[in-house]
Amino acid sequence: MHAIVHAANIQDRDGGVVLMASLFGLFPFLLKLFADGGYQGEQFQSGLRAALTHVQVEIVKRSDRAKGFVVLPKRWIVERTFAWLNRCRRLAKDWENLNRKGLTFLRLASIRLMLRRLCKPV
Repeated sequence: MHAIVHAANIQDRDGGVVLMASLFGLFPFLLKLFADGGYQGEQFQSGLRAALTHVQVEIVKRSDRAKGFVVLPKRWIVERTFAWLNRCRRLAKDWENLNRKGLTFLRLASIRLMLRRLCKPV
């Protein structure tokens, strides 16, 4: 739906506020955001509340009692998508010098993925 490629010295949760503000500006009908534990900091929460008042944030956490590998609800969707995108060799390594080129190849990989799913015979 939307992506931003930023420099490595910016934390994901700091860049996440900018991403979410632009994403929910494009798609105002979205009401809920699922995020992992890295986004539970007060800086992200307050930035998101300032940019988006109607969005409910749900942090998907791992259970303290769980041992070993446990599939987290909603988290597997994101991890599966990352795995699909990393099949593109160009995205598997950080070869790009410019952020806009990295974003372009991310979009091309997403288009390739969507076309394969749309053209798949039933």
